[in-house]
Amino acid sequence: MDLSPSTPPEKYSPGDRGKSRFPKRVYSVGSDPDPRFTLANERTFLAWLRTSLAFIAAGVALEAFGFPESDEFRTVSAIVFIAIGVASAVRAWIGWAKTEKALRLNESLPSLGMGLVLVVGIVIGVSLVVLGAIL
Repeated sequence: MDLSPSTPPEKYSPGDRGKSRFPKRVYSVGSDPDPRFTLANERTFLAWLRTSLAFIAAGVALEAFGFPESDEFRTVSAIVFIAIGVASAVRAWIGWAKTEKALRLNESLPSLGMGLVLVVGIVIGVSLVVLGAIL
């Protein structure tokens, strides 16, 4: 019994210019960079997603464990942490796409851009938790 496919699988060739890869707006420009750089970019993307999940889990945990005692502080701090988590996930996608495009075009890598917003959000969220625990 022959288990081989009847048609050979499609292979990506540099002449395709990324037509079969998603997202097209990233892969349709430039040329393929060194795979090590692409893989490093993907690891960074996954690290941002992992961080995003941690922030969302922190927001859910605050509500689930009822800490701090004050309902107002707990709800607002949980919302802040969940919002930071969602923003981190969005930043992960946008940052991955911008970096991949810059690698393909041999341009300078983009800056973080959202770093200050995330730091301010974390400070606000932690401050609300501490104030809720004290008051």
